[in-house]
Amino acid sequence: MNPRHARVLLVAFGVAAAVDLVSLVAGFTPGHLVAKPLLMPLLALFVVAGGGPRLLVAALLFGWGGDTLLLSDADPAFLAGMASFAAGHVCYLVLFRRTARGTARARAPWFVVGAYGVAVVATVALLWPGLPAGLRVPVAGYSLLLTAMAYGATRLGPGGLGGALFMVSDTLIATGVADWPQLPRPDFWIMLTYTAAQYLLVRGVLGALGARPAPAAAYGEMRSTTP
Repeated sequence: MNPRHARVLLVAFGVAAAVDLVSLVAGFTPGHLVAKPLLMPLLALFVVAGGGPRLLVAALLFGWGGDTLLLSDADPAFLAGMASFAAGHVCYLVLFRRTARGTARARAPWFVVGAYGVAVVATVALLWPGLPAGLRVPVAGYSLLLTAMAYGATRLGPGGLGGALFMVSDTLIATGVADWPQLPRPDFWIMLTYTAAQYLLVRGVLGALGARPAPAAAYGEMRSTTP
């Protein structure tokens, strides 16, 4: 673990995020095209420099794949991007399950389960008529997976907020695909919530791993071999 390198990478991630968001507000497309693909690799390198788990790196890199593919407006690119994000959510779900072992965090209250359930059903039902026929089933399946990931993150401190923001970001994308009225500068709000979501998920996972009890002699081994 190299704390100095980790700090430099985190600052670089913050700079790239700022450039991306400012570019979106200013309508400067080249800035967005350059900054957006840098976000998840920089965050993944931050995780690597901090000795984080490989599954977390994989989730971020699948997010990078989705980010890059969604720079295109073509339907095949949208489906491929959604598949890449879905693979990232699977990585998160497996990671959350492994991270939760040995921790004292309680399960989320039943009303949180209910709230997420109502949110996904209502969102899919409302979006369904406006979605292109070929995207309805993939979007519904992806929404279920995303909701499961967001719920799984609720036991990871700031990761819980990260999961919720991920749902907000992807819902904003879906409303655009369904031709709903949009906020001014919709891409800004999508990237703001998405970037914050991924960062908070990283913080939640790393924080939970740091809080996990382990024998002092085995701590270094655990940090180096965590998947």
